[in-house]
This record gives sequence, structure tokens and C-alpha cells, in this order.
Amino acid sequence: MSNPAPAPQKRVLSGMRPTGKLHLGNYMGALHNWVRLQDQYECYFFIADLHALTTDYADPSAIAPNTREVALDFLAAGLDPERCTVFIQSRVKPHYELPLLLGMITPLGWLERVPSYKEMQENLSSKDLTTYGFLGYPVLMASDILLYKADFVPVGQDQQAHVELTREIARRFNQFYKRPPIRNVGDILRRPTAEEAMYILPEPQVLLTPSPKLPGTDGRKMSKSYGNTILLSDPEREIRAKLKPMVTDPARVRRSDPGNPDKCPVGDLHKIFSSQETLAKVYDGCTTAGIGCIECKTWAADAIVAHLAPIQERRARFEQQPALVEEILAAGEERAHVRAEQTMVDVRAAMGLAQSAQGVVAQ
Repeated sequence: MSNPAPAPQKRVLSGMRPTGKLHLGNYMGALHNWVRLQDQYECYFFIADLHALTTDYADPSAIAPNTREVALDFLAAGLDPERCTVFIQSRVKPHYELPLLLGMITPLGWLERVPSYKEMQENLSSKDLTTYGFLGYPVLMASDILLYKADFVPVGQDQQAHVELTREIARRFNQFYKRPPIRNVGDILRRPTAEEAMYILPEPQVLLTPSPKLPGTDGRKMSKSYGNTILLSDPEREIRAKLKPMVTDPARVRRSDPGNPDKCPVGDLHKIFSSQETLAKVYDGCTTAGIGCIECKTWAADAIVAHLAPIQERRARFEQQPALVEEILAAGEERAHVRAEQTMVDVRAAMGLAQSAQGVVAQ
């Protein structure tokens, strides 16, 4: 008796807007976890340049160079094109098509209730976000996920609402449209798995990712809008310069005052990047006032510099090989397009739309 075929890997999909060079918050909040996931799942990771247009439509000049910087940071951080698919969203044309089709069935009220809709309008009050594209941003995000029939979407607690909306859109689509009947040999060859057989767009699940508290240099959440970031590509001198004025435990007004690393942003950095031995020295020295904040910051800088060294070495190599980076992105684009087009064949047929010469013509 032959051995049964191994079960196919579950699929993961996630993306990141091209805001320029990535910082430690981007890394620990998502990218570090993606590197781990590529050994456990079939992973698709993309640079969401179409998403950038929802807020930066008036001046898109930075999108292309920022996309290149994010691609470099993806590869430098350890995303391996042999173990995952890395691509640019706008180069895969189904990312334009599916949002239009899903927009036909998505109620307006669903979009207006998305928590980030009014929040982003308030935070970006200098921009006119009263556009169709900005309102429909969640449909674009849902399409990204559903195109690849992702089983899981790795997100933090604050992003679960977007995945839940994706599930609702998929559920509504599956209520309206059923899988079309088999019409030719090509359809037989690509019949759905048992898991997919009952619906065209499977509902993705949230994959909650560990996101340690990582403050910026001013103690707030690390964010480019706050100007408090440490970039993955920052040289050692700059990292140390940024940490020197970093806020600490407010209880340590004088060098002789004891502090508490659990109430100190620098302590939070130590918990992520420092060894257990260094962390023990930090707790002992801070709580007894045996060390000053300058020394503590120096140790934190040492740990961050050491952690980023291999990432920066890989980035430097990729920077010197732009043709290789383009080759990786082109290969990712091709793989992504093949997978996305498989979904679109079913979607078009179910919605009664004519297929291309390579597909089925809907009756």
C-alpha cells in the first residue's frame, strides 16, 4: 500500500505599506515573525503599493523608491525567496480586479464602521481622505487575502477587525455565488480540494502574532509620524546617538535615585534585544541605583547593534545587486499571479463574467 500524500501546507498572506526604510517597530511587529512563519506555512508576503495610494494619491512620487527600500529590508531581515513568495502588489493584476468585483456586494455601512476609517481621517487631517479609494480600503485589503485563499493572516490585536470584515465579505460572496459546474477537461484537472469544495472564497482565520512592547526614543509607540524610530539600516553611530536622549523611568530624577526597568522604555528594549545576563544586570543596577541611565542605554545600544549587524550585512549585499532583487521580485510576481488567477477564474465564472481565451467562457 502506498503512503498517503502529505497534507498541503496551510497558506499565510500578509503585506506592508511602502513607507520607506523599515524601523524596529515594523520588524518586531511583523517582519521578525514572518521570517519564522516561512518555515511553517506556504507564505505570500507583498509590498502594498496600491494601499499607499489610498492616502498618498496627491503625491505618489515616493511610492516607487519606498517600495525598493522595503524590498531590501524584507530580504535583509531574512525573507527567503526559496521559502516564501515576495512580490509587489501592483504588479499582480488580479489585485485591481477582485476589489472591483467584491465592491459590488460590500454594503456601505460595513466600510463606515471600520475602526480605522475615522481614526485615520483624524490622524491625517492635512489630507483629503473623503475619497472612494480610502473608503474602499478594507475591500482592497480583503481582496489581497482572498485572492490567495489564505488560511491565516498574521496580525496584532488591533488589526483583527480587518480580518473579520474579510470573513464577512467572503461569507456574503459565497451566499450569492456558488462554484460553477465542471465544463471541460481543464476544470477537471483543477477541481477544488475537499476543503474548498463547498465555497469559492474560504474565510481566513486570524493568526495572532506576538508583538512585544517596543517604544520609540520618546517613550511613545515607535512610529515615523512621531519621529522616534530606529531604522533597521541605521549605522551604529546613529543608533547610539538616538538612544542617548531616550526617556527613562521618571522616578530616576538623580543618579542616586533607584528606578524600575518595568516602567522604563529603555528597559523594554532590553527585554527584547538583551541577553538574560545583561537583563539581570539591568534590573539589579537600576533598582539599586548601582548604574546610571547612560550606562543602561549603552548596554541597550550594544544589544541592538549586535542584533542588526547580520541584517545590515545582508542589506548591503542586496543593495549592490539590484538586478538580483528585481529577479526575486519578478519571480515572486509570477508565482503570485498564477495563484491569484486561479481564484479569479472561479470568481469570474461564478459571477457570470466572460473568461479570457485561457479560461472558461461563462454561459
